Order: sequence, then C-alpha cells, then structure tokens
Amino acid sequence: MFAGTSGATRRIDWRIPAAWLTLCIVWSSTWLAIKVGLRDLPPISYVGIRFLIAIIALVAVSVGQARLLPQRRSDYVVLAFTGILMFTINYVLLFWGELHVSSGLAAILQASIPIFGMVFAHWLLPEEPLRWQRLLGSFVSLAGVALICARLLSFNGWFAFVGGLGITFGAASAAFSNVLLKSRRMDLAPAMMAAWQMIFGTVPLLVIGWIVDGNPARFHWTGTAIFCLLYLAIIGSSLTFLLLYWLMPRMSVTKLQTISLITPPGAIAFGWALGGERLSAWSLLGACFVLAGVWMIFRPLADERKAERALESRVAAPRAS
Repeated sequence: MFAGTSGATRRIDWRIPAAWLTLCIVWSSTWLAIKVGLRDLPPISYVGIRFLIAIIALVAVSVGQARLLPQRRSDYVVLAFTGILMFTINYVLLFWGELHVSSGLAAILQASIPIFGMVFAHWLLPEEPLRWQRLLGSFVSLAGVALICARLLSFNGWFAFVGGLGITFGAASAAFSNVLLKSRRMDLAPAMMAAWQMIFGTVPLLVIGWIVDGNPARFHWTGTAIFCLLYLAIIGSSLTFLLLYWLMPRMSVTKLQTISLITPPGAIAFGWALGGERLSAWSLLGACFVLAGVWMIFRPLADERKAERALESRVAAPRAS
C-alpha cells in the first residue's frame, strides 16, 4: 500500500510541473498565433469564432462533471458584465492592437493586468490592501508601458501607438473583471464560470463581427488561418483553462503566478524565432521595466511567506485516519 501511495505521489508530482510547463509554452505561443491568423481573418470575428469553439469544448468537458447553471439570478448579471469586460472589450482591443504592434509587445503590454488588478483589489477586496512594495512595482511597470508606447508613437506611427494604448486599456478591463468576479463568492465550477463569461462576451462579438466583417463563410479561410483559430480555441483557451483550474489546488498562488513573468519573454522568443519579429532596444528596455514591476508585485512579502509556510506545514502534517 505504501509503495502504491508513493508511486501515486510521484505521478502527481510529475504532472504538476508538466502542466505548469505546458501553460507557459502554450500561453507564450498564442500571441504569435493571433498575429499569424490576423493575416487572413478580421479581428472581431476572429475573436468571436475562437471563443465560440472554446465554449463548446468547455461545456462538453463539464457536462456530467459539474453543475452547469449559476445558483442566483444576480450571478448571471456579474458573469455577463465581467464577460463583456474580459472577452469582448479586452480581446477585441488585443486582436485589433496586434494588427499594428508585434506579438511580443502585445504580450508585454498585457502583462500589466496584475498592476491594474492590484489597484482595483485595494478598493474592492479588503483582504488585499495596497502595499508599498507593490505600489512601487506598479510605477516601475507603468514607466515601462509609457516607454513602449512612446517608442511606438515616435517610430511606428499613430496606429501602432493607439494599438498599444488599446491593448493596455484592455488589460485594465480584464483586471477589473478578475477582481470583481473574485469579490463575489460564486458557487460554480471555475470551468463553467469561464464558459458563462465567454458566452456573454462572445454573443456581442459575433453580432458586431457579422455587421462589421460580414458573413464568415466569405472570409479568406486558408489552412494557416484555420489552424491558428483551432489552436487558439482548443489548445490556447479550453485546454489551458482546464490545466489552470487543475493546478490551482495543487500549487501555491505565488508559484502559479510566475507564469505571468515567463509568458512575455516566451512570446518575444516565439515572435523572433518563428515570426521574424524584432524589438528595438528601447522597446526591450520598456519590457524589462514592465516585467521587473510585475515581479515586485508578485514577490511575496515577509508576512505572506510566513503564512504560506504555515499552510504548507499544516498540509504536510500527518493526520489520524
């Protein structure tokens, strides 16, 4: 029995870093997949169809495994509002912005989500007050964002500048969505929470996309465009959501958040190696400021480290059966 338990523990330990590494690689690669798909597909419909496929996959996986419907009517209002913020506003601005900036820069600008989230959490979550270390980190990151946007305006023109600002505004929208959802204690499986947000956010995308972009049957459906769409929907959305929710109870929040620091450099590497993208020295300097600020925000404070060690010791302590 002991050997079997030990083997099960080893299997679980092996799956945890494998899932973490998969999230890092997939989320680093999605930025280039967005950029490549935009060569053939219009941004609004591209986003809408991506999440329509992801919704079908998430619901199919959740049927029989979790409750599909929220318990309260007010939950639908919260899911609708946060879904529009996260999936309609944020992703439309992100996809449109990538028409004018590189995939690596888009990933760096979206890394500002925890900066805005920290500020919103200070007002909406009493248990997460603003701390001086994280406030300083937010200023460092925002300086990096300002440096990148100034570089875009000076050398790449107004469309690149507005695209960069749009991606940053989308990050703020996503951060507010995350904090608002966390402030509500909703008894619903995370996969279905994400699916309902996608549903409410995707409906306006499909309607606006039909009006602006026309009938999807008339789009330029190349093999590359179809591959990018399916990769983003099934691997980049459905699989990663399921892996993330599987990891949450098995890995500390601090370690899980390191993905946010690895993804932007990974996106730059994918864009350089496979997309032929190049970043200027000023853009790289701005990226370093953004990532340094995000690291300062995620770096656990002394009291948080003590609390985490105490929690780990309680979990590790043997229990009487």
